[in-house]
Formats: sequence, structure tokens, C-alpha cells
Amino acid sequence: WFYPGQESLSRTNSSIMSSGGKIITEEIKETGFTQSIRVTDDSPVYSKPSLYQMVEIHKSHHYGNVLVLDGVVQLTERDANSYNEMMAHMAMMDHIKPKRVLIIGGGDGCVLHEVLKHDSVEKVDHVDLDGDVVKVCKEYFPWGNAWDDPRVSLYIDDGAKFVKEQADNSYDVVIQDSSDPTTWDEAKGGVIELPSSVLYAREHFEHIYRCLDTNGVFIMQAESFHFPSELDGISSWRKQALELGFVNVKYGTLTITSYIGGQIGFLLMRTSNDESSCKKHVKARFDAMVEAGKTTSYYHPRLQTSAFDLPLWVENSIYGEEREQMLEGEE
Repeated sequence: WFYPGQESLSRTNSSIMSSGGKIITEEIKETGFTQSIRVTDDSPVYSKPSLYQMVEIHKSHHYGNVLVLDGVVQLTERDANSYNEMMAHMAMMDHIKPKRVLIIGGGDGCVLHEVLKHDSVEKVDHVDLDGDVVKVCKEYFPWGNAWDDPRVSLYIDDGAKFVKEQADNSYDVVIQDSSDPTTWDEAKGGVIELPSSVLYAREHFEHIYRCLDTNGVFIMQAESFHFPSELDGISSWRKQALELGFVNVKYGTLTITSYIGGQIGFLLMRTSNDESSCKKHVKARFDAMVEAGKTTSYYHPRLQTSAFDLPLWVENSIYGEEREQMLEGEE
């Protein structure tokens, strides 16, 4: 999820001792919203700088092990399922038979773990910039053996550079589990770009489109609609994707208590409408997965459509005049 230089000016992050114990606090300066998580007094159980960031593992009585990068909670054992199951299965189920998968980011390995539940998968290329995050998560999280699967090739590399080097039509599904591309500069009163913005740039989208097969599926982390600058970003990334030829570009939402604001979303899109999974096909594949013992705890087939049902004000902001046309198409 991290790119070098990601130090969010929009957030004030701190780990403090209170009368009730140690607390990790995050604040979104753009809105003044603050959220905290209480961790054990002996936290962090791991703390060491990598080449790019401070990597920490904290412990919580409720959330279990907690991955924290530069003071920002990235993932917890208890609710990692929410985000990672949706990022993996929404994309995988949208493709009729995904065999070749690329994961950009997601150095904690949880998205990878979920992708490997699909028996159709023959090859997964996983590229992440920070090898230290991968190493730590192998040790501290129960899905840490995901990289041992023979179908997986791990590359410690720049995600944008890696995609640029791939041949045309290399993948059926691309999953981009990246860090925030922009932040709020309180001093300037506006949005500024972070280094990870390269993964949201037009050139990168062009290379994603190129390296996907004719019926390819792309899903990307697309921030929270609760924060104005991020809502603006959702609309602009969607417009950019449509201009490059992606179709059915839709914003889906999920709830997750350990992320500030309790909500985050994704943009799901395709390179064409020629072959896509129907509800019956998705349910059959999901049932087979469960019967094989590869269960989920957040994702289920109905979310394949209901995740895109958004509050009215969010739909109006993202889709504008297109909203009415989309509703007519669903009737």
C-alpha cells in the first residue's frame, strides 16, 4: 500500500499513553475527524524502519495484530477480511475464468491469500516496493504462507515500472492495492500529490489497459467518499478510465471499522463487455469455493451487485447526469 515519501500531511498520527493504556490516533485535517485504536501496553512488538517507512506491529485485545506504517493503521487481523476479500473476489468473480493475475501493492499478503482461493488461477505476479513489509507480515499474520504457493511470483519493485515492462494481454485480472495518491495540505488549504499518485496517473492506467486481456478486469483502491478531496478523486479517476476505453467503471463500497471514517471503496472496471460473469455463475463458483473449505467471512455473491448501491449524494457526485441512464439500464 505504500510508495516512498508517503507522509500524509492530512493526518496527524500519534501513539500516546493514557490512563487506559496506549492509543494510536489518526486525524484527517481536511475534516477534523479523529479516530483512535487502543493497543496493549507492550506494543509495538515489532518496530523498525525500512528503506521507505517505519514498519510496526502492534497488538490489540480486540483486533489482534495490527500493521501500522508511519503511524497509520493499514490492517488488523480481525477486520482484514472486509477490505481484502472485497478487493480480491469482486474482481475475480467479475471475470468468467481468471487464470493470470497481477497484484500491485498489498505487501501484507491478504489480497494474495484471497486470490489463491480461486482454482482457475494458474499464475499470480505480486509486485510490492517494500520487501520489509512482506517479510514482517509473513511472520505476524496467519496468511503469511501465501507466497509459498508455487503459482506465485513475488517481485520487490516499483509497481508502475513493473506494469510498464509487461507485454500486451498478459493478465486476466489486475488488482491495485495501493496507498493514498493525494493528501490535504492544511497550510495551503488544498490537495497535493503523494509519490503513489503515479499509480493513479493516466500513463499508468494506459499500461494497465494494455497489459489486460480482451475481457480483462481491473480493480483499484479508490479511497473514501466521506472526505471531499477523495470524493473528487473518485470522479476524476473514473472519468480517466472511461476516456482510455475501460467500460462499466463503477465505485463500490465496504465498511471496515479500523480505517478512519469506517468506509473505503474501490473502482471496478472491464476492458470490454464481451464476457462477464452472471449471478448464477458467480454463485456456483462461490459455492464450490466454500465446499472446498475456502470460505469467506465478509464477501458473498450478493455483494457483487449491492456493493455499488451508494448514498444518493455520493451517486450524484460520482455519476452526475449518468446516474439516470444507469438506473434506466438496470430496469
